[in-house]
Parts: sequence; C-alpha cells; structure tokens
Amino acid sequence: MTVYQLPAEVGAFARYLRGLAASLVPGEGWYGVFASRDPEGLRACLDGTEILPWDVVESLLQDLGESPLGPQAARAKALHGAAAAAHDRRPGGAEVLRARLEAMERERRYAETRGQELDAALREAKGGGPDADRIAGDLAWARDDHARATARIADLTARLAALADDRRPTPTPTSASASGPASASTTASGPASASTTASGPAPAPAPAPRRKPRGARYAWLGGDGEAEEAVPAPVSVPDLPTAGAAPRGARFGGAETPPAPAPRPSASEVAEDAARAAGNAVYALQRLRSQGRSGEAHALLCEAVAGPPAWLPALAAELHRAGLGPDWSTLLWEAALLPPERLAAVAGALADAGRSEDCERLLRQGVSRPVGELAGACAALHAEGHHREAQALLTAFLRVRTPEDAARLAAADPHGLIPQLRAAAAAVSAALERDLLHALRVAGLAGV
Repeated sequence: MTVYQLPAEVGAFARYLRGLAASLVPGEGWYGVFASRDPEGLRACLDGTEILPWDVVESLLQDLGESPLGPQAARAKALHGAAAAAHDRRPGGAEVLRARLEAMERERRYAETRGQELDAALREAKGGGPDADRIAGDLAWARDDHARATARIADLTARLAALADDRRPTPTPTSASASGPASASTTASGPASASTTASGPAPAPAPAPRRKPRGARYAWLGGDGEAEEAVPAPVSVPDLPTAGAAPRGARFGGAETPPAPAPRPSASEVAEDAARAAGNAVYALQRLRSQGRSGEAHALLCEAVAGPPAWLPALAAELHRAGLGPDWSTLLWEAALLPPERLAAVAGALADAGRSEDCERLLRQGVSRPVGELAGACAALHAEGHHREAQALLTAFLRVRTPEDAARLAAADPHGLIPQLRAAAAAVSAALERDLLHALRVAGLAGV
C-alpha cells in the first residue's frame, strides 16, 4: 500500500492552523461560521489534506484580533504560500486548480446576481420592518460571498501562473537524482526488486562515493550550508532493535551476541555538532531570506524543531547574532505545537543552557493545547528533573485558561497535579486559588 506523506511546507502550515484553531472559541466568530458551513472541509484543511483559502485564514486571524498587516498575518501568509505551492505541485494539481477556478467564477457570478436582486428588494422595502432587516442580512452575506469568490479567483489564478512557471524537466527513473515516492516504491516492490527475484540477485555495482546532502532543507543536518541545490530526502528506515535486545527471527539465526552499543557522544562533541549545524542553518536562512523564499526558510526552521533539542540553544544564539531574532520567535512558536514529550525536551534543553526566558516563553505558548497533552508535558518535565519548568507551565496555564480547565487537567493525575496547581495558583493570587478550589470541588476533586 502506498502511503502519501505530506510535504514539509504543507505539514508546517497544518500545524500552524491547528494551533490557531486551538486559540479560538468553538462556535463563535468566523471560525464558528466556517465550522458550521463546511465542517468536513475545515477538518481536511486542519489535517493538511487541503489548503484553507487565504481569505478564511485572514478571518480566523480577525477572530483573534490580529491586524491584517501585523507580524502574525505576515507569518501566516508565508506559511500559506509555501504550503499552497507544495500542494499544487502534486500530480494533477493544475487540473484541480483549473476546476476550482471555474467553480469560483460561477460562485462569483451567482453572488453578484443575488446581490443585485437583494439590493433591489431592499430599496422596495423602504418602510423598514422585519422583512427589510432580513433582506439586509441576506444582502450582507451575498456581498461577503462575492468578495470571497473574487479573492479566491485572484489567488487561484496566481497559483496556476506560478505552477506554470515552476515546470521543470522530470528526471528519468535511472537518474541519480530520482527521489520521493517513485524511488521508494521501486525499491520496495517495483521493477528493480522484481528483477532480483527471477534469477538471483544481480552483481552489486561498485558503491558510489557518498556525499553530504546539500540544499537549504539539509542545512540543519550539518551539511556544507549551500542554499542553492535541492536534493532528494533520505529514505527513512524502520526502527532497529535496541542494543540491549538480541536479534530475533530466521534472518538472525547465526547471531549469538547482540552488537555493541554505539558510544554516546561527549558533551564537547555535542557542542561542536550543534555549533556546526547552527552555522549551516543560519547561512541557509540568510540566503533564502535574501531571495524572498520565505516558505523554504520556514520549512528549514521546522526541520530544526524536529532535530536534536540539545542543538537549539546554539541555533538561538547564532540567529540572534545574525539579526534573525524573528526566526527564533517563529521556531519557538512551532516548538510549542510539538507533542508533549518533545515540547518538554525542548523546554528542558533551553533551561539547561541557561535560556530561561526562552523556556518560559515556549511554555506560555504551549498552554493552548488540550489538557491531556499538558498533563503529559508536565509528567515528562518532572521525569527529566525539570520541576521548576513544570511549575512554570502550570502557572502559565492558570493565567490564561479557566479554573474549569484546571480541574480537567487535575483529573488526569489528581495526586500529582492538584498540589502543583494549588501552589501555582497561590503564587499568582488568592482570588485565583479560591476559583481553582471551587472548580475542584465542583469536579469532585476537593478531597484528593
């Protein structure tokens, strides 16, 4: 079975969108309108299988009170543009865009005609009253539909033009640069593997000299820092047995002892790797920013978030030295959307490196996630000995979430979390502590 993996740019925008939606009140504002009109379409956009129209993103930012010219909107625009471009490059992407463009043209014409009819009807209802109010409301919606259809037509037209400009020759299957799902499938079950089963394995060719990956998306891996050449992503491999477990199965029948565990790198080696990766990433970011390739720059930051947490403090220092502080802010925002264990690992790495302000900022941004995930993040922080950071996470949670949310969080681990929540609430204010205790009593947790 072929499994489709989202492009990095699409995944980055989907994560941003889920974080944005988590900050909104369900059922209210434009978010409530879109969720009621097309819940399945909105879910597909949150999952990354579809790209949310930009006018809808603007409306969600409006729900948050964000300025359309502010930094949040600029960041969302860069993420949206990169995700749309990557989504459009899929097989059949141009045909889908053309079909949607035709549909939007029809929608625009219908909204225009409907608006003219309602405008005429409103002029006839000069006396006002319930009918006039209803017609005025319908007219407002028709005008909104017309404005959105017009904006989407412009967006789809621009995306089609960009896709046409971006057409490049496709490498042949034997090319050294063949990559992606095609090369993965031929390796697993395509013609290449079929030929080895007919008459025994073919003689192995002489191994080509390995070279470090190049290009912006590999800068974080410790490559040579070039931001020009794009190369295929390395094929992922399945998890191997841990060093403490003996190999099992027929293919390991002759093995008697497990392989020796790989030596852990020393602190100096980790620091050297982090410094090298940070330098490469900053060099690539500067090149991408200078060329206006904001989407690729953001994808590189997402790669860094997914990398070793211990490398991030060095990247923070290098970004600030290079005048790229906003990129570090973007990276922290993406880190706040990580799964609980990863969020805790990044927070712990920042705390260990003395970047307490960055750590607390990360934790403050992470409190919009579901309470079950926050309970997991607290547990992970305590397991790593970062008790102060766990308390900072709970304090930030209590400042922005309701006491009822705090009670739901406490229910995940009453004996462990209730004392911590009470201590955090008392440190903020006596009123907050009283509200928390009331919520705990209502939830039946006061006696725990």
